[in-house]
Amino acid sequence: MSVLDELARLSAAEEFFAFLNVPYEPSVVHVARLHILRRMGQYLKGSESDGAFVGLRDSDIRALCREHLEQAYQDFVTSSPIQERLFKVHKEAAEPKPEAARPFVPLASLAVAKKEA
Repeated sequence: MSVLDELARLSAAEEFFAFLNVPYEPSVVHVARLHILRRMGQYLKGSESDGAFVGLRDSDIRALCREHLEQAYQDFVTSSPIQERLFKVHKEAAEPKPEAARPFVPLASLAVAKKEA
């Protein structure tokens, strides 16, 4: 089984760190586990589209995956999930909110009611 196949079978962030032998601070992973894994996935996808995996041995692929996990982890040691905005909910929370539309009634549409005696 290849390293990428083995990675695909993992689920918990701690499993990725253990499998790739990357040291980590549990408090950082506790807060940003999904963000770290998503960022690692972005890095892996970028490497894959650049052809970085073509012709590599499993040990080299493992080293590249380890490097991407370390990089993703460091992103969240120095920043926060909200600052990084990887997920839609964080992106939308940071977007400026449009000003609420005010109702508009054109003056020409107003009619004066006549007083009856």
